[in-house]
Amino acid sequence: MPPDLWVWIAIVGVSGSTVLTRAGLLLLGDRLKMPAIVDRALAYAPACALAAIIVPELVLSHGELLLGTGNHRLVAALAGAAAFAFTRSLLATIGVGMLVFTLLRLLA
Repeated sequence: MPPDLWVWIAIVGVSGSTVLTRAGLLLLGDRLKMPAIVDRALAYAPACALAAIIVPELVLSHGELLLGTGNHRLVAALAGAAAFAFTRSLLATIGVGMLVFTLLRLLA
């Protein structure tokens, strides 16, 4: 088989599985009742997915774990988290995080 055909088979297969899994939940709607424990667990799914994406980006650099003050991304994220804890403002979180990151990069 030509290599391009395998790419198209993979694209169609992944697309089909995505449509089936998402459409299944949408079409079943209220007829499919999840247990209460599953509903409670699914409430944490977005936060877990976000953490799984962001944390490695903050603490890893070229496969090395960087937890010191030389890690500008981590310091800026902690400053942004502190700003959010005090203000509960998303705009303040972004502003403080970006300001700290920019200052650290300029001063380094």
